[in-house]
Amino acid sequence: MRILITLVSGFLFGVGLILSGMSNPLKVSNFLDVFGNWDPSLAFVMGGAIIVTMPGFWLIQRRKSPFFHDFFHLPTQTEFDMPLVAGASIFGIGWGLAGFCPGPALTSLPFANTGTLIFVLAMLSGMMSAKFVTQRMCQT
Repeated sequence: MRILITLVSGFLFGVGLILSGMSNPLKVSNFLDVFGNWDPSLAFVMGGAIIVTMPGFWLIQRRKSPFFHDFFHLPTQTEFDMPLVAGASIFGIGWGLAGFCPGPALTSLPFANTGTLIFVLAMLSGMMSAKFVTQRMCQT
């Protein structure tokens, strides 16, 4: 049952990304181009996501444990540190330059656009490099 719900959730998320235009890097770039060909429609997508998510978080926080695990995996760190700021900056710069973030990029893979394939390969190599660097830093 857990795998089925995960599959349905992922499918629903992917369909939402495609229908909202988040999987179209030009739409995302136009949203970020405030002084040019600005397209404000993604602000409504983000607002809608917040409206749907807030009651979900409220309901989940009332539970003692998640449906498919013994406990919730919630972040414990409450302070900003350099890895968080650097990671957020790299994410934001990459999103602005490419018009993609990880979810929509993976959702766009079946369209087999060359730019998408290059982005996903670069994203995966960046993730592996970050993991390698983090492990090396923790060892010293």
